[in-house]
Amino acid sequence: MTMNEEQVLDQSASKARTIVGKVVSNKMNKTIVVEVERNVKHPLYGKYVKRYSKMYAHDENNRCNIGDVVMIQQTRPLSKLKRWTLVELVRGSA
Repeated sequence: MTMNEEQVLDQSASKARTIVGKVVSNKMNKTIVVEVERNVKHPLYGKYVKRYSKMYAHDENNRCNIGDVVMIQQTRPLSKLKRWTLVELVRGSA
């Protein structure tokens, strides 16, 4: 493997989208549901409004609990709804 191929592989791995969100469900085996909050400016009034998205993420060791703040990374489709995988546990629920 040449130096250029290694650089291309490193760049492609770093382009994967990562987001931080809160775990709202861990009832499934090896799967968590992560809620991501974003602020969107209202087109007419200009006020910022909170919008939420739920993403299904793969949790290999079932280590996340409800209320944990986690970082997830986009990956290949793992099931019908799962397109994310757990990268790290940012903050555990207290």
